[in-house]
Amino acid sequence: MERTFAIIKPDAFAAGSAGKILARIYQEGFKVVGLKKLFLSKREAEGFYHVHRERPFFGELTDFMSSGGCIAMVLEADVAVKKWRDLMGATNPGEAAEGTLRKEFGASIGENAVHGSDAPETAAFEISYFFAGLELL
Repeated sequence: MERTFAIIKPDAFAAGSAGKILARIYQEGFKVVGLKKLFLSKREAEGFYHVHRERPFFGELTDFMSSGGCIAMVLEADVAVKKWRDLMGATNPGEAAEGTLRKEFGASIGENAVHGSDAPETAAFEISYFFAGLELL
């Protein structure tokens, strides 16, 4: 079993889509081993997305991620990183495949409903950024 990190972003949370997204997560066979609702500060969002600090979209991304509530999760499944990324779909909802979360719930490349780790190493960092070991079931 592998673990990955996921976020239901502020746009999907504000739209009331969190329950539908969680239902899909369970339907697709993931085990949720960590879950918390939170409101990121700008500084926390900057720390989380530090790898994008030099990118032109960094300010917009961190403003968005600190604009409202979100749900952080640790998901477990066989090949969880790939499985979650496949379920999320392409970053741009307009290019995402039918049946993916971003196609159904995303509005734009910047407000695309969900986040997921891109590799097991990234997942390890992202999980530890939000969860202490005792918080994971």
